[in-house]
Amino acid sequence: MEQMTRPATRKGSVRDIAAATGLSIATVSRALNAHPSVAADTRDLVQRTAQRLRAAVRAEPDGRPPARQVVYVRCPYQLTDYFGLIVSSIAETLLLHGRHLLLDAGQVAQNENVLPTLGSRTDIGGAVLILPPEPSEELEHLRRDGFPFVVVDPRTPPPRDIPAVSAAHFGGARAVTAHLTALGHRRIGVVGGPHNWLAGQARLAGHTSALADVGVLADPALVRSAEPTAELGHRAAAELLDLPDRPTALVCFNDKAAVGALAAATERGLRVPADLSVTGFDDIDLASATTPRLTTVRQPLQEMGRIAVGLLVRLLDQHQLEALHIELATELVVRESTGPVPA
Repeated sequence: MEQMTRPATRKGSVRDIAAATGLSIATVSRALNAHPSVAADTRDLVQRTAQRLRAAVRAEPDGRPPARQVVYVRCPYQLTDYFGLIVSSIAETLLLHGRHLLLDAGQVAQNENVLPTLGSRTDIGGAVLILPPEPSEELEHLRRDGFPFVVVDPRTPPPRDIPAVSAAHFGGARAVTAHLTALGHRRIGVVGGPHNWLAGQARLAGHTSALADVGVLADPALVRSAEPTAELGHRAAAELLDLPDRPTALVCFNDKAAVGALAAATERGLRVPADLSVTGFDDIDLASATTPRLTTVRQPLQEMGRIAVGLLVRLLDQHQLEALHIELATELVVRESTGPVPA
């Protein structure tokens, strides 16, 4: 009789462990009972997951929230306009869901070997990882540990079974280059992001696609890759503008790089947009504070954070996810930094 009144769906039950690990209920049951037919690594995974789920429902003696209500958010970058908007929306959405935020942010966090230990932590229920610098192999290992997490703006192509939210980088870049070709530009320079970033690759592909629509082959000599900062954007733009046959327009990886490009143009006596058109990406506040104001691509940064929390909450509640890789539409914002190709 006692067994019948016990909650069958409490965290840590065989059903919950099976849902968290992706194993069958029968396999979990055999692993918990040390059946010899279960492989050692499977048995270890089941035991770690069971320990984490049991710990997640225990309220802390000092009044802290139970671990299942705590979400670890890792953003190993400075919380500037771009990352700050994402983190703020995550924090606000977690609050609406009754969850608590544990934030790890700042450049120093890039040197922390965090991912291998997340699966064994009993003080958090899940995580949101923003532009994680770790290789895909570490993300896959964390997923195999049964730890629930969502990636925002992945740096590399996310494994197929890992939830990820990003903007439509290809479509955004294609739209801004198509805007320039419609204005008559054909020799367009690219101040791109790091070549090994997923966003950088997708945006370069979008740029190439828009050029192909007007019968132009992308010229590798007009492409520069750099960390997306104003300083490095300035340096890359200066190289392109000092070419004997300089480009008539520059598409930049983000708005900060575009600010550097504007400075490089001014130093060379080039008027924007009369002599040179310049575009950015992201549409942070900076884009509307430059002279001239930047034509750019608006990313739905806050919506990315909100959707990531929604996916994670569903994972924490043991719901099945069907849409694992979500791309949010971008929007071309035309301002005064672009104009017709010079005669």
